[in-house]
Amino acid sequence: MNDTELKYFTVHEAQKTLPLVKQIVKDILDKSFEIRTIAESLGGDTENNEEVERLKTKLNGYLDELEEIGCFFKDWNFSIGLVDFPAKINDEYVYLCWRSDEEKIKHYHGIYEGFAGRKEIPPEYFEDEN
Repeated sequence: MNDTELKYFTVHEAQKTLPLVKQIVKDILDKSFEIRTIAESLGGDTENNEEVERLKTKLNGYLDELEEIGCFFKDWNFSIGLVDFPAKINDEYVYLCWRSDEEKIKHYHGIYEGFAGRKEIPPEYFEDEN
């Protein structure tokens, strides 16, 4: 997906996708756990393992689903389920940042800052939720 195709979310729009996003992230974390479990049982050698290949295909399908919604999975350790939603706050392009253990989207970070640069979304950006 290139920049001209990016969907930019309001906080309200991103919140509305959360039930679906939560389920997809749960599926991603579940499948990655299954892959790790199989890999550990095989001593790390998963090459040519049909079950691992099937699980990877499913996992990639879930990642594609998130991109179709317009958001991006950012947890490549597959442990906490981070998702970024392109947005604009204070006239700056940013990512609304959600973690799978959070009820709502409450944080954002600059495009180049990542999770460590998370800040609280200013209250006025929640006004369109009512």
